Amino acid sequence: MSPARDETTPGVLLAHHLKQLKLPTVLREYDKVARECAQSGLDHPRYLLRLVELELIDRERRMVERRIRAARFPAVKSLDTFDFAAIPRLNKMLVLELARCGYILGRENVIALGNSGTGKTHIALALGLAACQKGFPVTFTTAASLVNQLREARDERRLLRLQRELAAVKLLIVDELGYVPLSSTGAELLFEVFSQRYERGSTVVTSNLPFEDWTSVLGSERLTGALLDRLTHHVSILSLNGDSYRLKASRIRRSRLGAAEQNQASANPYDPETGEVLPT
Repeated sequence: MSPARDETTPGVLLAHHLKQLKLPTVLREYDKVARECAQSGLDHPRYLLRLVELELIDRERRMVERRIRAARFPAVKSLDTFDFAAIPRLNKMLVLELARCGYILGRENVIALGNSGTGKTHIALALGLAACQKGFPVTFTTAASLVNQLREARDERRLLRLQRELAAVKLLIVDELGYVPLSSTGAELLFEVFSQRYERGSTVVTSNLPFEDWTSVLGSERLTGALLDRLTHHVSILSLNGDSYRLKASRIRRSRLGAAEQNQASANPYDPETGEVLPT
């Protein structure tokens, strides 16, 4: 056996074994960490500890990324980018407490109410992201999309399977309840989802309508009462009424654009009839 073969075989075998054991971070880092530990004079147990810690950190990162992809968020948003000062009625301390995910362990619900553009979806997405980071499976959907999925599943004779999947998820986020009126069938299917999750899993709902107007969406006072009875039994309610984020941002952009155009016009005056820049 040649010296070259003696030197390469352990490395090849180690790479093979680490792949079989699904330890990609150890495979990637073991040589570099070995050199660092040798320079620092660390012993073998500390070298092994550092490698295992790197593997665990990287594995948790990958698991979080998988949960985020599985949740199907339309965008990934955190509370760090939410402007609490713009919505003074919102209970910031309650939101921060919810981000610790204790309500999920308690199988409690969250309802965010407020007019359009005030950040309800942002809060829901941030709570969903926090749940993914804490290790909870999350599913995000709009109310209209969820009803469409349920109706298609019913027509294709797979409704029970979809209902079981929705009942099993630790956190279900239903966004924009109230924007689109539901048919009686759609309202009943949605009610079944909430009913099956009652005291079994947590649900976050956002709506632009106060509770007294939910009948206009669900079409039945009886159904609305039964749904609210289940949703609000164990619930934290977030009030986000205020000026629209989007309208405010649009006004700021227009204002800045107007100021920039004025500055440009002052720096480069022009003849309004010919459009030619005038000498200064």
